[in-house]
Amino acid sequence: MATSSFDHSSSPATLPSFLLLFLAVYLIGYFIIFRSWKSSSHLGASCLMSLFHGTPAVVMASHTLLTIPRAVVHSFASPNNVVESTVLDLSMAYFTVDLFHYLIFLPNDFIFILHHMATLYVFVTCRFAVGHGAHALLLLLVLAEVTSACQNVWTITGYRKHDVVMARRVRELLSPPFYLFYTLVRGLAGPVALYDMAAFYVSGAAEGAVPRWAWLSWLVVIGVAIVVSVLWVLRNWVDWFREKNNSNKKSK
Repeated sequence: MATSSFDHSSSPATLPSFLLLFLAVYLIGYFIIFRSWKSSSHLGASCLMSLFHGTPAVVMASHTLLTIPRAVVHSFASPNNVVESTVLDLSMAYFTVDLFHYLIFLPNDFIFILHHMATLYVFVTCRFAVGHGAHALLLLLVLAEVTSACQNVWTITGYRKHDVVMARRVRELLSPPFYLFYTLVRGLAGPVALYDMAAFYVSGAAEGAVPRWAWLSWLVVIGVAIVVSVLWVLRNWVDWFREKNNSNKKSK
């Protein structure tokens, strides 16, 4: 017997409401919380908005993944339920507002702009064009956003490390565990989840539910995102070891 939680319809007002929410968070961060940052207030506002997205998205997505009926746990082609659609709306709203942030203040940051556009493509097609497959995407969303809170603190302290002593100390203390956590999630768990997703779709198990063009494009976008994430954290590891070596040389 089907339960109401698996009715894949949802309120049409959800996405606009989330858009207004993230816009409000961004404006509060820009004009109030980070006003003293002057020319960098937009950076703090973006991080604040990310904090309001990352952890709630992980909690909501984890809840629906853990409470999904066992009969469809391994189905990456099941219809999107209400909670899954809500999480997709939440994430689409966040990435839309943050995309405008980059287009307005950081138009030359092509990597993040392309990342946000590609992510929106995956969520929009899953939510509105296909109507199936959110289970697989939310699993990867959890892995992508579980490091969000730590990353945003790391990023914010990085913006002020040259001006505020405490920010520099927090950044130095946080960097190694954050890099390790990020490496394990993006470098190990992410590829495993992507492999499971690819194996399911390639087997033909999603035939008639998720079109081939959809899952192929999703796999490409997610695969590229994982590679870019791994390269990013590797670069940070290299910079961290270089700074450590330079610091040890100066102390001798």
